[in-house]
Amino acid sequence: MCGIVGVLGSHEVAPLILEALKRLEYRGYDSAGIATLQQGRLDRRRAVGKLINLSDRLVHKPLPGKAGIGHTRWATHGAPTEANAHPHQNGPVAVVHNGIIENYRELRAELAGANFESETDTETVAHLCARFMAGGMAPREAVKATIARLEGAFALCFLFDGHDDLLIAARRGSPLAIGHGEGEMFVGSDAIALAPMTDQITYLDEGDIALITRAGAEIFDETGTPASRPKTRIEIGAAVIDKAGYKHFMAKEIHEQPRVLAEALARYAPGALPVFPESLDFTRFDRVVMVACGTGYYSCLTAKYWFEQVAGIPCEVDVASEFRYREPPLAPRTLALVVSQSGETADTLAALRYLRGRAAMVASLVNVGTSSIARESDVALAILAGVEVSVASTKAYTNQLAVLALLALHAAGQRGVLTPAQIGQELNTLRHVPDQMRQALASEPEIAAIAAGLAEARSALFLGRGVMYATALEAALKLKELSYIHAEAYASGELKHGPIALIDRTLPVLVFAPHDALFDKTVSNMQEVMARGGQVTLITDAAGAAIASEGTQATLTLPAAGRLAAPLIYAIPAQLLAYHTAIAKGTDVDQPRNLAKSVTVE
Repeated sequence: MCGIVGVLGSHEVAPLILEALKRLEYRGYDSAGIATLQQGRLDRRRAVGKLINLSDRLVHKPLPGKAGIGHTRWATHGAPTEANAHPHQNGPVAVVHNGIIENYRELRAELAGANFESETDTETVAHLCARFMAGGMAPREAVKATIARLEGAFALCFLFDGHDDLLIAARRGSPLAIGHGEGEMFVGSDAIALAPMTDQITYLDEGDIALITRAGAEIFDETGTPASRPKTRIEIGAAVIDKAGYKHFMAKEIHEQPRVLAEALARYAPGALPVFPESLDFTRFDRVVMVACGTGYYSCLTAKYWFEQVAGIPCEVDVASEFRYREPPLAPRTLALVVSQSGETADTLAALRYLRGRAAMVASLVNVGTSSIARESDVALAILAGVEVSVASTKAYTNQLAVLALLALHAAGQRGVLTPAQIGQELNTLRHVPDQMRQALASEPEIAAIAAGLAEARSALFLGRGVMYATALEAALKLKELSYIHAEAYASGELKHGPIALIDRTLPVLVFAPHDALFDKTVSNMQEVMARGGQVTLITDAAGAAIASEGTQATLTLPAAGRLAAPLIYAIPAQLLAYHTAIAKGTDVDQPRNLAKSVTVE
């Protein structure tokens, strides 16, 4: 969500911090600010809205200094205002913060006489630290005493009056990294922000506090014991946030799907059988439990059908934000799979920590191999989608599906449900999917025309059966995220159990119906909609279109596909419908309102 940048530099840092914050815009934010030390004294500039507003302010009121911190804020406490924007300052302390301080009200009550300027939980941290310093503590001791009082999740970076060679960083529940330069040091909530300045990164572990000077970093674990954390070389260049000629990052990422999917298939299925770490031995497991949020949850719902139908292993899927609160008992031979694009999703990370010690193994699917979820899993599987900037996930979703499909085939082989020859046939089908995706992408003008009508609607209904039900859910989510049109998805067999009451001539109904074993049942449900005046768009293949297109408002024809390939191919029109509806409505495609790319608060 929010973005943190800190720099101890050899040059003016405000331009560096501003540029780094721009690289974190994809995370979502509503205000921004920078604080620096000028001749040993703190000064700051803050602005509401996009970073261009902060940039304009810095032009008219420059912010000199070679040490500084910066932040992009996604509101949790208090509206987006300049007073609520970070950095927050009290006396000699300035601080930026990702996360939520859950006991800030109690701390405010204790800070009798303090003059609070904002509605935020973060300002409480600055006041508390300043009070400890007023009592005679040095910055390190004051930060340690402050953190001991905090409840909740946070990544914090402190800057102090009179200490132009010191940043103090702390992490509990929210990611934070240190960048190493030559005579310079950096702090960031995301390695992408630091990539133009350094490729040497140290990730803080849970509970760590780091004292950072231009000479390096001293790291202490949650017990206060000096700790050694490894340096990692990142390979994220300055070009990764380029739109490559597309109008939006989302458009670029939609069109990258055939390539990144082929790369994932080449990694995990280079030959006749899928290849996964030896420890992922499905003869050890009697059940699979999958946990994720948002789009990742829908990829898991799809994979539930595959694990059960293809591999013959029972599978449960949970929303991560609810999972640990119902305290589910886990059988000892359970494989837990957690899925997160960023690898930092707070709810999913909390679920992972609940699972550890309860499941036989915790495996993760992530797009960031150095993320907290990857580091805390027994096995981490990279989905290899590459950097995804647009808030609405596209290529990460389809690569999650691809890796999960391959994992289901891997399980089927180990459990003796499919023969090697049968697995080979399924793999050959999957290897055709990148080309079939390109065929689906060629329908973009037709999809844009459908979206132009959809943009006039106030609500939309998506229907599907089997794996297409999960696809319908994902399509409805995408439309909500990008266009702000209310959308729902139902298993089409549930239509007559309530949702059919919504049907009239103003309601667009989009039906995902490949010509498969469930096609006839889906078409029967679609006929019920049309009999009541519903405006149906049928998304099917040539065989399905030949049978069922009569009477529809529009029919979109996709390549024929089997049970593993169809969700990957049908994701393309789901994404493009949402994209072009948003274009028609003039909404912000890459950074929809109120949303963030990396959700690091519960």
